[in-house]
Amino acid sequence: MKRHAVIGATFLAVLATLAVAQGWLEQRAEAQARGAVQAPRFEVDPTFPQPLPNGMYQGQSIGLWVDKTNDHVWIVHRPDVLDAFEASAQQTPPTGECCKEAPPILEFDPSGKLLRSWGGKDGPGYQWPDSNHGLNIDNKGNVWIGGNGGQDGHILKFTQDGKFIMQVGKKGVTQDSMAKDHFFMVAETFFHAPANEVYVSDGYGNRRVAVIDADSGQVKRFWGAYGRPPDDKGSAAQGAYDPTITYQHFRGPVHCAKVAVDGLVYVCDRTSNRIQVFKTDGTFVREIYTQRDSRGDGTTWDVEFSNDKEQKFLYVADGRNQKIRIFDRATMTQLTSFGKGGHYPGEWYSLHNIAADSKGNLYTVETYQGRRVQRFLYKGLAPVTSQQTGVAYPTGQ
Repeated sequence: MKRHAVIGATFLAVLATLAVAQGWLEQRAEAQARGAVQAPRFEVDPTFPQPLPNGMYQGQSIGLWVDKTNDHVWIVHRPDVLDAFEASAQQTPPTGECCKEAPPILEFDPSGKLLRSWGGKDGPGYQWPDSNHGLNIDNKGNVWIGGNGGQDGHILKFTQDGKFIMQVGKKGVTQDSMAKDHFFMVAETFFHAPANEVYVSDGYGNRRVAVIDADSGQVKRFWGAYGRPPDDKGSAAQGAYDPTITYQHFRGPVHCAKVAVDGLVYVCDRTSNRIQVFKTDGTFVREIYTQRDSRGDGTTWDVEFSNDKEQKFLYVADGRNQKIRIFDRATMTQLTSFGKGGHYPGEWYSLHNIAADSKGNLYTVETYQGRRVQRFLYKGLAPVTSQQTGVAYPTGQ
């Protein structure tokens, strides 16, 4: 009996020791988690958007903005890329029940319901782009779009009902990155409220950032890579991409130019796989690369800022590798990334643009054969455990 009692006491002591050790390990893990680097976490919302009405079909989607006053989601897409099979309902005569082209400008409410659709044709005083590209909304609610067609040298400004306000530039021009009366193949616009200015990513033909007055459309300043005057001849002579070269000019397309709350301008030099950062007067600050050895159509397609007061995080849309990269904006260090290529919820096929709403949720659109908009719900900060976390699929937590 004594022997059994000793064995039992020893066993209980071991269990107690293990329990203490387990508790210590859990406390240590919790402490490490509290001290670990954290980054925003997201989950795809497969219920957004609702199906388009009236048999509408969404084409290559190449512009996105979320109006943070009401969290309405605006996109611009290219309906004219649909082939006869995809748009069978609008053939003459119809060859099937589905589908027909949706107008290029679409507005969704937070539930994903389509509210308005318009655009696509020339009107009194303006020329619709041959290839619309990029969408932005200013603090008065006006909608700005660009165009990267071979004849497009202009940007357009409308009310949210599609009423024309202003055209800046004109069609039928050629490359001239020193021009003050037109652009050439614009990728995107961005309204900067403190100065009432619009930053133009100019873009696919020109190789510069141009800044205009939002009311008059007058070009106020522009610059090329490293804040130098743009050089079209230098840009044309750069040849095929080489990851060992530090290019002195924008290779292009200059695909985004967005201003953070602290006045730093983030510019996407897409096929150079880099983001260059400037002051609003064009003074160069720094540059960072994202997967520098990627080739093809590049890794820096668009950027967005987190919706906290300091905009602590920078989101980078990588349409070559089909992921969103999350950076600490102060250090420009990549913390993690999520996503992968594909057509299922949470995957991307040519991720093109990214935007955030007032709650911190992210929205994306896809070009080429992706042709859709997706929403990713913000789930708070979480410890970083990997540089690549895969598809942000719902966990049920």
